[in-house]
Amino acid sequence: MNSIKALILVFVILIVCFLTPKAFAADLTHYVNPFVGTGKSGNTFPGALVPWGMVSVSPHNDLKAPSGYKYGAPTLFGFGQTHISGADCPELGNVMLMPTVGKIDPQLEKWQSEYDGEVASPGFYKVNLKTYGITAEMTATTRVGVSRFVFPARKGDANILIDLGHRLTDDPVTVTSFESHVKINNKQEVEGYSQSGDFCSTYAGNKETVYFVAQFSKPALSMGTWKDGKVDNGDEQSGRGIGAFFSFSTAGIEPIVVKVGISYVSIENARLNLQKEVKGWDFDAIRTEAKKAWQAEFSRIYVEGREEKLKIFYTALYHMMIHPSVFSDVNGEYQGMNHSGVKTATDYTRYSVFSLWNTYRNLHPFLALFYPERELDMVKSLTEMAKESGWMPRFEVAGNDTQVMVGDPAVPVIVDSYLQGVEGFDVASAYDSLAKSLDPKDNSVYGGLRSLLQYGYIPKNDNSKDRLWGTVSTSLEYAYDYWCLAQLAKKLKKDDDYKKYIHLSGIYRNFYDPSTSFLRPKNRDGSWFSPFDPLATSGDQNWKGSGGPGYVEGSAWQYLFGVPQDMDGLKMLLGGDSIFVDRLQECFDGGHYDATNEPDITWPYLFDEVPHESWRTQKQVREIMETDYNTTPDGLPGNDDGGTLSAWYLWSALGFYPVCPASNSYAIGSPIFKLVQIHTNKSFYPGGVLTLKSINNSDKNCYIRSILVNGEDYKSSRLKHETLVSGDTIVFKMDSEPSDKPITLISPQKP
Repeated sequence: MNSIKALILVFVILIVCFLTPKAFAADLTHYVNPFVGTGKSGNTFPGALVPWGMVSVSPHNDLKAPSGYKYGAPTLFGFGQTHISGADCPELGNVMLMPTVGKIDPQLEKWQSEYDGEVASPGFYKVNLKTYGITAEMTATTRVGVSRFVFPARKGDANILIDLGHRLTDDPVTVTSFESHVKINNKQEVEGYSQSGDFCSTYAGNKETVYFVAQFSKPALSMGTWKDGKVDNGDEQSGRGIGAFFSFSTAGIEPIVVKVGISYVSIENARLNLQKEVKGWDFDAIRTEAKKAWQAEFSRIYVEGREEKLKIFYTALYHMMIHPSVFSDVNGEYQGMNHSGVKTATDYTRYSVFSLWNTYRNLHPFLALFYPERELDMVKSLTEMAKESGWMPRFEVAGNDTQVMVGDPAVPVIVDSYLQGVEGFDVASAYDSLAKSLDPKDNSVYGGLRSLLQYGYIPKNDNSKDRLWGTVSTSLEYAYDYWCLAQLAKKLKKDDDYKKYIHLSGIYRNFYDPSTSFLRPKNRDGSWFSPFDPLATSGDQNWKGSGGPGYVEGSAWQYLFGVPQDMDGLKMLLGGDSIFVDRLQECFDGGHYDATNEPDITWPYLFDEVPHESWRTQKQVREIMETDYNTTPDGLPGNDDGGTLSAWYLWSALGFYPVCPASNSYAIGSPIFKLVQIHTNKSFYPGGVLTLKSINNSDKNCYIRSILVNGEDYKSSRLKHETLVSGDTIVFKMDSEPSDKPITLISPQKP
């Protein structure tokens, strides 16, 4: 009988193994290198977190660096609990822990340590603090950071510092606008809060409070606090330049574990988050669960290819899953938008850190297609933000609209998500909020709209007293926003709104100057702004790289093709298909394309707009992937901008790209993997598994000879959303020479 049971068990195991997708058998976390982007200007961080986690425990070796970390910096100051990945300005970094040995000296430059032996993987970071002989390790849950410090043998002076006086800002030493509070409760617990903010500006009272409760795995022999560099034996401090310390006796190679619960609502919620998410002191078990969380998310997209390319791909996927980040506590509470008070998310998880001007272009479309349940909660978050503050945010951080960048980038995010099929949110309220943000009436948030409707463009010498940056760029963003809103109006059968918004989407034409063949800034009287230099990348604002006059962080070249909603109209303005191709090719040949700059990251895909020219897209995309992305700390071409550059690589590696979000169509590029299996969420898209195959693919064979969908050859200029969510099999046949035929594809009608 036992032998029969054993045979049945073996049979069941074999069946399960046979049916289980390969994605769940492979350890995909093995391919991720969190150090990618920590060099040069990628501004990522190597610390520990779980997918979309509120908490990220990461080392600080440069307090002016946007993420607190620059690869290769000589000394380490501590480990913060909150961070922003890939930004251009420093923010967060609150509640910094630092283990030391010896006498307590509460001065940053005195407790810093040389370090080596860094190791990082999804959900884990480790480093050797050479100055003290301490090994420091980090892992995390969604709302709790967990650190393990392995000390040498010490008698009462193995210390853990809790520094609340430093966070990540442009001026971390002399900043005076942020307050902190710390209170030692007992020999194993300390609580408090730390304020931070001023992300890229001081606009709109940009400030947040990070509350914490930290607990230690063993009682301290002595504790104390400090303020302004002076040690105090008291158990409570408030103000600036404060912190606390816990000192222990340790045997040789003895670990002390510290759990730090974080909340943006209250100390009580920080404690609740800690209690609910981390029970006990098993660091390795928590690390294992963090790794499982990453594996579960990675497993939706199984890829076969060369290991080097797999490492770039899954590292990009990792970076794309950092933001937006969970903002609500385990009880659903969160800090309302623009300090509107504590709210409760009853049927969704609240998210924060919406770098929308960047991420609307590719990251949110990726989430809507492949992680729609996450995107749904993000869209709900944006919709509720508008209800709480009266306006859709432009760049939200920790409940503050920092007002960084231009246009109304929430529009394409919400519209694209809804049209893709992410519909389970209050679309009526969202529509009203989007329409309000694009209406100049009583609108001090979205500058330039009054002039835009008066002149048909925002003049360079605008006198509306609105806050403006880059009048051409801002106008182009609004034109696209109007087009997106028109698509939603059409879907909701708001015919009059559709006509109004689709008309406004064509205002870009008013900037076209036939004498220069550029979209050029214009004055109120209709004359062209002078002097005009299409190569200028500074001058619009008072800092280097702000953009040429009339442009945002770019030149006239980098905005020439910024009309994703009407490429046919732009081609006509420029003089037809052949001139369009010539100008686009000149952009690349003349060095005007910038792979780090959001307005022009889609340019390689625009050759697809002209029949028989798709080979140029395939060639250009392959070159960019090969040249600008790798597995080193310099492996991103520039600021990851909340995962935007990483998302560009992900789309490009798969072989298609959302040039115009809200169109539900994708330009075709050049896939690099021989097999991709994507498990779609059947609650949103019933297709199940999207299979992408490429035949005869190699570095040399970057050109698409033909495309098959479910075994049939089809011809169209776009890969349609319906094909990607219907469980189809798409086969790319590759070649070393361009095809003479246009690359076309339409999925057949299903019976």
